[in-house]
Amino acid sequence: MASLPPDLSANVALVTGAARRIGRAIALALAGQGARVIVHYRSSAADARGLVEQIRSAGGQAECLQADLADVAAAAALMDRACGPFGPVDILVNNASIFPADALTDFTPEGLYGSINVNALSPLMLGRAMAARGAAGQIVNLLDGRIADYDRAHAAYHLSKRMLFTLTRMMALEFAPRIQVNAVAPGLILPPTGQDESFLRRLASTNPLRRHGEVSDVADAVLYLVGADFVTGQVIYVDGGRHMTGAVYG
Repeated sequence: MASLPPDLSANVALVTGAARRIGRAIALALAGQGARVIVHYRSSAADARGLVEQIRSAGGQAECLQADLADVAAAAALMDRACGPFGPVDILVNNASIFPADALTDFTPEGLYGSINVNALSPLMLGRAMAARGAAGQIVNLLDGRIADYDRAHAAYHLSKRMLFTLTRMMALEFAPRIQVNAVAPGLILPPTGQDESFLRRLASTNPLRRHGEVSDVADAVLYLVGADFVTGQVIYVDGGRHMTGAVYG
């Protein structure tokens, strides 16, 4: 029997990078279960405001906040700001990321630092700020199904997501027992910016299920984790099984 989605009417959720794509779907899913949602964005102000209005028109509560997570200090301050509209945040979804194209042989130190700041250090700073409040909560980090393999065309991104994978496990230990920390690792869900659905169809055969997923699949995994009272330090791969290809035993 499928488990029922959790009742989140007593919760406040901060979703980073929530204005578009997967982050938007996660924010809508959390709001759909009653959570009051803080929609974080960096530059997509119009999309963020549109999402807030969509949630409100459906009877939910939402506000949007801007912050550039390339600035780690701004990330640390975001948690305090996010606790203003509805009270303390008890669900944190670290979704925001950058995805520069580079190789191990050509990324610059500054490029690597940029990926690490947005994709790993800012999630850590937000998580630390949440844990410092001393209350119970849930953190879900968005990884990438390719952390189980190797993405040589996006080396700095790959390194930063591997770092976030390790931080997920470390945070799960250090923030316990009050806060559970887990992760979702999407695979073939959305085409890159500038591509269309034909991109997904071409790559569908690269996973055992031979199809691509939907943003709702990722949102469902997040909902499961925020409702799972005895799960921490885990990664749910939403990738059609691709992470097992050539590595069945890890």
